[in-house]
Amino acid sequence: MSRNLDLTLTALAPTLWGSTYLVTTELLPQGYPLTAAMLRALPAGVLLLILTRKLPGGIWIVRSLILGALNFSLFWWLLFIAAYRLPGGVAATVGAIQPLVVLLLCRALLDQPVTRLALLAGFGGILGVALITLVGELSLDRIGLLAALGGAVSMALGTVLVRKWQPPVSALSFTAWQLLAGGLLLLPAALWLEPPLPVMSTEHLIGFSYLGLFGGALTYFLWFRGIARLNPSTVTPLALLSPISAVFLGWILLQQNLHAIQMTGIALVLFSVWLGQHSQLKAARP
Repeated sequence: MSRNLDLTLTALAPTLWGSTYLVTTELLPQGYPLTAAMLRALPAGVLLLILTRKLPGGIWIVRSLILGALNFSLFWWLLFIAAYRLPGGVAATVGAIQPLVVLLLCRALLDQPVTRLALLAGFGGILGVALITLVGELSLDRIGLLAALGGAVSMALGTVLVRKWQPPVSALSFTAWQLLAGGLLLLPAALWLEPPLPVMSTEHLIGFSYLGLFGGALTYFLWFRGIARLNPSTVTPLALLSPISAVFLGWILLQQNLHAIQMTGIALVLFSVWLGQHSQLKAARP
């Protein structure tokens, strides 16, 4: 399969992740972040496990728990803390450092070189996301900032370890193991720290189903599949497509304003994503 097709399929994941905010605010009951995260991961993991019928064994049980914690439990927990304590634009901008963190971790764990073009693309992505999301929002909170930073580092480490620990099973099975582990780790926190869910309406059921099937099973299968076929340094900049998707959905479905400065940010993010791919191709040449 061609590299361009792999990139396109992988890019579908962050594009769909951009709809998470819209679905959460419009279709889910409010005030249940851990429960929503658990219901996004656990049913999706169970469904994929039923389809693949392959359980982890030996060292892969431990690795699945580590990856489930980094990519789902810890990442989503910190993400919700940041969302509650920071304006959305600030949280998104801090989270945009993830491609830079992945570059450094790839150098440390995978012995991959860090090029100047890749660093430039990383900083350009941060600036582009800031232009897209920082619309008059500069309120800062130390705990929120640390949570946003910790979430970016958590998923960056999980992304690199997904590439380093390639299992002897399909990407679908590997995704099932991580979603199941992440959901199980979130389950006690959701039960202990949050009240029971209210009676589910049709909108609530649609929202949870969408997040589980599309925001969980499909997107993370595409994401982990992309990491297995491409370098993490190539895949991670694609995550910057998520805020672009969120802004366009808000503009189309919620009639939110789209300013000229945001369009500039969108153009800069797209250029940074292209530059990131170009830098990886250039580094791979003899």
